[in-house]
Amino acid sequence: MNGPVLVTGPTGNVGRAVVRSLLSEGVPVRAAVKSPERTVALLKEMDGEVMPVPLDFLRPETFRPALEGVRGVFLLRPPAIAHMQGTLNAFVDAAVTQGVKQVVFLSVDGAEKRTWIPHHAVEEHLKRSSLGWTLLRPTFFAQNLGDAYREDIRQDHRLFLPAAQGRVAFVDVRDVGDLVTRAMLDTSLRNRAFTLTGPESVTFDEVAVMLSEVLGRPIRYEPASVAGYVRHLHGRRMPWGQVGVQTLLHVGLRFGQAEQVDPTLANLLGRPTRTVRQYIEDHAPLWR
Repeated sequence: MNGPVLVTGPTGNVGRAVVRSLLSEGVPVRAAVKSPERTVALLKEMDGEVMPVPLDFLRPETFRPALEGVRGVFLLRPPAIAHMQGTLNAFVDAAVTQGVKQVVFLSVDGAEKRTWIPHHAVEEHLKRSSLGWTLLRPTFFAQNLGDAYREDIRQDHRLFLPAAQGRVAFVDVRDVGDLVTRAMLDTSLRNRAFTLTGPESVTFDEVAVMLSEVLGRPIRYEPASVAGYVRHLHGRRMPWGQVGVQTLLHVGLRFGQAEQVDPTLANLLGRPTRTVRQYIEDHAPLWR
């Protein structure tokens, strides 16, 4: 296929990893943002061809210009968008009319069974479309430590989550970004869905020990109650809808929903995937 790949969410953790990986393979990137000015920092740090283009899932008139001439799309759902019919699904329909060949959708683990989450609706719509599609269903990202959990670690020296002693097979977005690139270039991955995990399953107590060793100061894991966690997220000024989703996902860890290690990601990449300790060591300045 010729032409650029349109990357949605290019300034976030996963999108940035996808951009880097595509550029490393010589694939030109069209970075979809609400305002192209937001990509200035992204463009400065990337070594390759990146063109910003306006795209807003709440403004269908932006769909066609963003999609024109692209070979494929990396599709990511913005957390603030909960209703798919007139947003991401309408965007998928526009991709069909514009002749896009392949969409790689960043879904979540278990989306095929959890019909209540928005990702399920997008997965089903892609399957019904004439597009080539690849569904990636990662478990919890190691990058949550440097994003969702960062201020708790920096300010309070703790991980505060309602996960009890559940284990998590953290996956690194850098590995996911490499798989997105392969899915864009390798037609054998088309019309398939993959569950993605890291190479080991660890408790948050074990993660706290890793953080303590790397940072040189004590970090503890404090199991939260559901009510306490909801109050904590609300105090961080998180929208109520996102509070609900994040709470449910973390409570699910108590029951082993993210503990299984799946070798699929390493097998597809043909190399070992990164451990959560590697992520912590590579990003230690985030918590200092």
